Amino acid sequence: MKEQHHFVFSTESEPHRIRTKKILKEHPEIRHLIGKNPYTMFAIIGLVAFQVAGAWLVSDMSWWIVFIAAYLLGAFADHALFVMIHECSHRLLFKKPEANRLAGIFANMPQLFPSSVSFERYHIKHHSFQGVHELDADLPNKWEAKLIDNYFIGKVFWLLFYPLFQVFRIGRLKEIKPFDGWVALNWAVQIAFTVLIIWLWGPKAIIYLLASFFFSVGLHPLGARWIQEHYLTYGEQETYSYYGPLNNVAFNVGYHNEHHDFPSIPWNKLPKIREGAPSFYNTLYYHKSWTKLFFRFLFDSEISLYSRIVRNDRGKVKLTDESKPDAELVNG
Repeated sequence: MKEQHHFVFSTESEPHRIRTKKILKEHPEIRHLIGKNPYTMFAIIGLVAFQVAGAWLVSDMSWWIVFIAAYLLGAFADHALFVMIHECSHRLLFKKPEANRLAGIFANMPQLFPSSVSFERYHIKHHSFQGVHELDADLPNKWEAKLIDNYFIGKVFWLLFYPLFQVFRIGRLKEIKPFDGWVALNWAVQIAFTVLIIWLWGPKAIIYLLASFFFSVGLHPLGARWIQEHYLTYGEQETYSYYGPLNNVAFNVGYHNEHHDFPSIPWNKLPKIREGAPSFYNTLYYHKSWTKLFFRFLFDSEISLYSRIVRNDRGKVKLTDESKPDAELVNG
């Protein structure tokens, strides 16, 4: 893969829908895990409070403390808030879609950038059309992959500014409404929150929140999560899970194969999927350390931004009655 300058093309369907049906055929009891977890809202409130308190505490401290606090504490809180927004995007808290969306907007506040509502739309497409370049925002742009390729410095730059690279992907995506009243509300809440933090506690508080955001998704062991999920680190397996200790502070987001197979099951029950169907998951490659993967991605020239599966025809293949998934399971 060192000399590769193109994505890995597949003529097969994405792997999750067929596996979902097979698992339910052998383990129908897993269907009982599907549901909502309204208690997740308490985690959101606690994480938002943690970040607001952190911004207040560092507002009168030295700049080096601001950045160390953001790297060692704020990044973990912001990463957890990303997971909470992810739960809201799949409507896994409340029955009403509007309530989930409002919870996501609230969780988004300490991250400063208004992304919760837009993420919901792009992420659901990722599940429906995994690997389809014009619909899957998780795939790098072609120019992005060419620019970064497999170079150490390029990968450092890419991780450091990962949120900005994601913004540049929006232009290629189709069938997604970029702006409406919900997006406007998301922007209005973020602007009001940012102005309030600056007015109350000044520039160090806002820089703490900004640094927490960039560290949580970028040049930090937590940033390895974006590599773990779909980058080809072991052959051409398309999706990978992470079974390591950081799941305890990341609300089980490492259970990514399980989540793609059953997006209607909330974070607290994802480990039970693997426990209930071990023959399906223990035979797949998985990661045990985000930190190890973080350094492997940076230094291993055989892993590049081209290390991704892509497919045409909107990822569809003809499915037999045996392999057709239930809409309840695949839509979240």
